[in-house]
Formats: sequence, C-alpha cells, structure tokens
Amino acid sequence: MIAQTLKWIGDVDGFLELIDQRLLPGEFVKLQCRDTEQLYDAIKTLAVRGAPAIGVAAAYGLVLGMQKLTEVDDLERGIEVLSKSCEYLGSSRPTAVNLFWALNRLRKRAEEFVAVKPEAKLQALREAVLTEANAIYQEDVEMCRRIGENGQKFITDGSGILTHCNAGALATAGQGTALSPMFEAFKKGRKFKVYSDETRPLLQGARLTAWELKQAGIEVVVICDNMAGWLMKQGHISTVITGADRIAANGDTANKIGTYSLSILARENGIPFYIAAPSSTFDLSITNGDEIPIEQRAAEEVTTFGGSPGKTQIAPEGVKVYNPAFDVTDASKITAIITEKGVIEKPDTESISKHLRS
Repeated sequence: MIAQTLKWIGDVDGFLELIDQRLLPGEFVKLQCRDTEQLYDAIKTLAVRGAPAIGVAAAYGLVLGMQKLTEVDDLERGIEVLSKSCEYLGSSRPTAVNLFWALNRLRKRAEEFVAVKPEAKLQALREAVLTEANAIYQEDVEMCRRIGENGQKFITDGSGILTHCNAGALATAGQGTALSPMFEAFKKGRKFKVYSDETRPLLQGARLTAWELKQAGIEVVVICDNMAGWLMKQGHISTVITGADRIAANGDTANKIGTYSLSILARENGIPFYIAAPSSTFDLSITNGDEIPIEQRAAEEVTTFGGSPGKTQIAPEGVKVYNPAFDVTDASKITAIITEKGVIEKPDTESISKHLRS
C-alpha cells in the first residue's frame, strides 16, 4: 500500500485533506484544511512536508484563499486576494523551492486568464485556479512514477540502500522521489534491503520512511544517524539515494540536515550517492549552494522528544541550540541526479542546463 498524502475534495468550495504526518506512525489521522490559515499551520508544523507535497498543498491553498471572495467581488479583487495568499503561504517555509514554484505558476495562470477573459465572472477565475492546481497534482503523480522508472536501474538484487529523511509518498502527491526507484524495483521482483536512518531531530526516517516501506512490503532496517559510516565500511550499504528541497544551477543540493555528512561518508567508502528530485526542484536563479536560504527551526525540536502531551525534556532547560533544517551537498559529491526527464551524471551547470532544456 502506498499512502495518498493529500487530495482535494469537492469543487471550488471544497477542502484539502491531508495525512497528519506529525502523528505517524502511532496514529493515522487526516486533517481537513478549509482555509489558508489552517494550511499555513499544517506546512509550518510539518503536518504536511516534503518539497513536492508542500508545492501541491500550496497550490490548493490558493483555491482556499479565494473562497473568501463574495459575489460582489470582481476579477481585480480576485487577483489581489490570490496574490496576498501567495505571499502568506510563501512565508511558511523558506528552503523548499517547489512551494514558490507552485505559487508563482498559479499566480501567472490567474493573470493570464484575466488578460484573455477580462469580462469573465469571478467564479470562472476560481475554477481556472482549481484546474491548474489539479494539473500540478496530476503532474506530480506522473513525475514520481518517471523518477522511479529512471532510477530503478541503480537498485539490483542484494542491494543495501541507504536513504535519509523521507522522500516517499508522504513527501509528494505520488509515490515519492527517493523512494520511487525502490518501489519500481520492488515491482520488478528485485530483492534488496533499505536502511532508513532515523533523521534527527524529528525522526522522519524512523517514523515516516520506515512506515511507508513496511506498508509496501519492502524490507527496511532503521538505524541511528551515527551508524551509517560504520555500516558502509562493513559493506552493508551499496547505494545512497536521498531527495532534495532545492538544487542550485551548478547542482549543489539542499536536503534534510545530515545529507552532506552522508555524501562525505559515501565518497570515503566508494559508494555512489544519488539525488532524486523533480525538475521543479531546480532553482536556476541561484548559482550555487551558498545562496540557498537555510531554514532555522525551534530549539525545542532538539531539546525535547515527543509531541504534546507527553513531551520529554532531553537537554537542560535554557541550553543554547543550533537547529538548521537543511544542509547543502556539493555537486562534486553527487554521483548523479535522477529526475522525471532522465539522469544527470556528474551534475554541473552545463549538464543541468542541457537536461532541463530537453
């Protein structure tokens, strides 16, 4: 079983249903987001997470934002409300570029609609925005499948695959990015083992990736983050595949904190290191990884364990904390980037530009 992380229910007056990932694996609960404030909170608190899923959710968030409009409002007012919703939702998380890609795409679609049909009714604009959000959803589903097809060749019988954080169905509208090659290889009957590191401080690997793979019937072993190097040296890991939240023009890649360390360990042990991500994750306006904004998150994610109620203090009260959500892996340490268009071997500015133009 592959989870359906989010779906839109109803027409322009409908709502967005999400799996609340904060509660997994202990509880399987679905949230119903009926306004932009609820969705903003869901993104900010990681009820929905993963760059592609955030982008799809934000697209539907604009549909929610336009539900505030009334019959007396015109197209100009519709564009104004949509633009404000874009700014609001865009402030939820700074690193995942898919969020801004989706918001900008819907804003552009709405502006084009008004330019072509200036006499249209506001309802028609709302329907056009929902249609575009649905298109982003369906494209994401197909994107995931293609990444899986392009990446499954790197998983052979007897492989030991290490993955970091969660880049499966819970992070997308489809079957995932980094996990998609695993799902496709499994469909083809290959037998392999996946090592899912816990991914401190929020344990997305232990809580989410292990849950997904177990649900799908794929053998998964959870390890602590600091065990990866030793397992590589012992020969248990043959390949590393992770997702990405933003990729610079030269191939430097931002992903969940800890990814950079794995790239160093993989190189030291002669293990290929792959990034799996859609073309929408590339940000060609950024020359290299030094320009990628890194989200800083709350200290309590590090100093406490478990949500409310039942939160446990695991560090001294008032101790200083540094808690970046992401780090950046240099392109030189990435064997290849797997996208829905194909595989970019030894990624650099030239190869990425050529790949995205194809």
